Amino acid sequence: PNAAELLRAELSRPSYTPRPIAFGTNTDPFQPIERDWKVTRSCLEVLAECCHPFTITTKSDRVLRDLDLIAPMGEQGLAAVMLSVTSLDPKIAMTLEPRAPHPEKRLAAVARLAAAGVPTQVSIAPVIPAITDHEIEHILERAAQAGARAASFIPVRLPHEVAPLFRAWLDTHFPDRAGKVMNTIRDIRGGRDNDPDFFTRMQGSGPWADLMRVRFHRACRKYGLTGGALHLRTDCFRRPAGAQGDLFD
Repeated sequence: PNAAELLRAELSRPSYTPRPIAFGTNTDPFQPIERDWKVTRSCLEVLAECCHPFTITTKSDRVLRDLDLIAPMGEQGLAAVMLSVTSLDPKIAMTLEPRAPHPEKRLAAVARLAAAGVPTQVSIAPVIPAITDHEIEHILERAAQAGARAASFIPVRLPHEVAPLFRAWLDTHFPDRAGKVMNTIRDIRGGRDNDPDFFTRMQGSGPWADLMRVRFHRACRKYGLTGGALHLRTDCFRRPAGAQGDLFD
């Protein structure tokens, strides 16, 4: 609850050097509870005050609530947003991400962010072989139409307790192909359900992963999603205002 207070204290440290802060790399910063708690918004308010760069990765169109903060930062090269779209099939989306907004709402959010001048990307994550991988090209086409500048993808990962939950989901919703899906995942993950290696866990390896990459990159070129890595500014950072911050200005 006091994340913004802790953030302000950290940014006030005389030894602090600004680098882009990434929201959403571990858990979504716009879960339903954010509507009432406003933890993410309070942190964005601190960053806006300090002209500190940040990125947001989310599955939620709730990010639009904070467009008043994000848009000015985006226009200054201080903010970027990535919306995650797993599937355009409502049935798959509903069962795979039951508490996340409808895919069409996410694409509409991409359009509004892009129209407001915010550098916006789309992430296809996770890509599930034999279930959602056939949608790669269509999702990228829709992302480009919405105004996204670039895209990325991540093959499905099954770390720790996620693996049995995923197997149960397969058995419930796709019993006809559960074996094929798991065999393909193991092929992508070096014979295991999951690859924990830091340098390969987001990419996968082997023929199936290579095929996904080829299809993905070809579609990106076709639809103009070639924005590449985004470099946010750090040169206009100023320490937080207030008693502590002023001591170091």
